[in-house]
Amino acid sequence: MIGRHRYLELIREALRRSRVVALIGPRQSGKTTLARQIVPPGSVQYFDLEDPASLARLAEPMTALASLRGVVVIDEVQRRPDLFPILRVLADRTPASARFLILGSASPDLLHQSSESLAGRLETIALSGFGLAEIGARALDRHWLRGGFPRAFLARTNADSLVWRRQFIHTFLERDLPQLGITIAAPALLRFWTMLAHDHGNIWNAADPARSLGVSEPTVRRYLDLLAGLFMVRQLPPWHENLRKRQVKSPKVYLRDSGLLHHLLGIGSEADLLSHPKCGASWEGYAIEETLKILQPDEASFWATHQGAELDLFLIKDGRRLGVEIKRVDAPTLTPSMRIAYHDLQLEHLVVLYPGTARYALADWASALPLAVLAQGNGDALFPRRARLRTRARTAGKKPR
Repeated sequence: MIGRHRYLELIREALRRSRVVALIGPRQSGKTTLARQIVPPGSVQYFDLEDPASLARLAEPMTALASLRGVVVIDEVQRRPDLFPILRVLADRTPASARFLILGSASPDLLHQSSESLAGRLETIALSGFGLAEIGARALDRHWLRGGFPRAFLARTNADSLVWRRQFIHTFLERDLPQLGITIAAPALLRFWTMLAHDHGNIWNAADPARSLGVSEPTVRRYLDLLAGLFMVRQLPPWHENLRKRQVKSPKVYLRDSGLLHHLLGIGSEADLLSHPKCGASWEGYAIEETLKILQPDEASFWATHQGAELDLFLIKDGRRLGVEIKRVDAPTLTPSMRIAYHDLQLEHLVVLYPGTARYALADWASALPLAVLAQGNGDALFPRRARLRTRARTAGKKPR
């Protein structure tokens, strides 16, 4: 079993601070396993809303929950949105006799009741599948191919992993969405999801999928927001500020799990992946997800201008402006686009993530790093606190060398 000690500590710290903590993430990402390490499943303080016995115990929710002490777990809370007002009342008791850990497979924005009823009382922790820091650098290639869902990653063979991912998508469309009250036809959403896989890493344009599906552009935008709210898709927003250059203002779209991406693209093995036209885009999305897991930035976006300059990731973390470029090449070098991004965005440092093994400087403000460095699980491995901004060059309006 792969230990997830970092997430356990985050949950315990959050429960010390807040009366209601939401552990959110896609289904089958390990939320229940973590919760059961805090409260045993046989305890009276554990409610699984997919278990008929737990549902029966919550027939009168205020009566069932009011007398409990310590940490109370409610799993798959999206199945009972009527619980949120009750949790608000219980969370406001003085003194607080219980803390509530609620597990959900949809974002708070998708569950309007939680954002309205628990505003100011809810602390949220986002959980994804296994990250590179949890499984180690040696498993990077398998992790990239199969994705981070525990059962997909830990499957005995690639074929077994592919079968699990196929079943996951089928269950997600046929069972999970209707339970959330979503009535979009499963075949239509699968077609849209597959289109997104082929558009992975591109700037979003609603016109083409709307035309292909025979629906309106607002409808496909709703599909996109839905998949983003269920942690299947990442909409990476563009960064734009008052620069003289015309900047791209539409988001980029990525499938968050590389294993699901590969299944939708018909990729079943490493050989298939390395020869596929979307190999570079898949690598880019994988590197972006792993970078965001490790750094946990305050803001994350991409930057691009209509003149051709771009930056894969522009991050703001603790006031630092940081840049990430992702290149699937043997030995990355500085490009004019990187120089422009460094100057125009006033970056403190820029790193280029690549699949090699050596870390080396590209300039005093840029360096090339193996993607495997992320397995260290430390953001300082990417951006050590060292060189400050070269203000003299910027004050003079000159581009750095």
